[in-house]
Amino acid sequence: MTTKISVIGAGNVGATCAQRLAEKNLGDIVLVDIVEGIPQGKALDIMQSGPVVGFNSLVIGTNDFADIKDSSLVIVTAGLARKPGMSRDDLLKMNAAIITDVVNNIKKYAPNSIILLVTNPLDTMTYLAWKVSGFPPNRVLGMAPLLDLARMATFIALELNAPITEVKAVVLGTHGDLMVPVPSQTTVKGQSITELLSDNKIKQIVTRTQNGGAEIVAHLKTGSAYYAPSAAAVYMAEAVLKDTKETIISSVYANGEYGLKDLYVGLPAKLGKNGVEEIVEIELTEEERAALQKSAEAIKNNNAKIQ
Repeated sequence: MTTKISVIGAGNVGATCAQRLAEKNLGDIVLVDIVEGIPQGKALDIMQSGPVVGFNSLVIGTNDFADIKDSSLVIVTAGLARKPGMSRDDLLKMNAAIITDVVNNIKKYAPNSIILLVTNPLDTMTYLAWKVSGFPPNRVLGMAPLLDLARMATFIALELNAPITEVKAVVLGTHGDLMVPVPSQTTVKGQSITELLSDNKIKQIVTRTQNGGAEIVAHLKTGSAYYAPSAAAVYMAEAVLKDTKETIISSVYANGEYGLKDLYVGLPAKLGKNGVEEIVEIELTEEERAALQKSAEAIKNNNAKIQ
């Protein structure tokens, strides 16, 4: 039987996720949105690229949540996007209501699925999805740290004129101003960036990474990033669907790891057919560990606002 993947939200991130999923032939895709015509039109457009790109995935658009029935994986992109001057936290209460409704429908129609959250503020929305769904925590995870480390890797590659694929960056913690880039574990061709860049330059890159989303919002003026976010979500989806067991930094439920408990936070995790298979502990400096604790406190403060 063909794998069924649902994407909730047919905006820029959701539609691009559907496109990337189809182009990778990961399964048949259901694109869901509340606006009539939008998911249907975008799904048909994606489907018609199949003969050119060379994929056989069936892509359908719908306004009916019942069509997600029997999905193995549900990617949730539904929610309001940031506008200039708006922080991720400004979105908290508006998107909490949307996510609650979406997850109730997932629980009703796809109770055996794995949920991958993309909606901001990411860590709190993932925590909310876990609470509302009643799913075991390994079957609910969030995309953001992978996006953040991709941004950091890009800035390092540009600074050193190095191939982007040779840069391995590490970013933990919350998807927000208190995210925790980890220079001590970030390398270029296996060499630590602490040996390649000055402390001041690393701090500049860290700051630009922390403001990576806002920088794009400022350029676009009427929208937010979607090429890199969709790429990160689909990369994670592929790891789950193909059971790769690859360690990917994701927003996952911490239950004592890194001294953190009862929250979703960006940590290295092996992803596979069961969702989060294992949280992997890496060495951190005292400064990095303290920053991770501070990041976790910010997430818990946000979580408290929706309980």
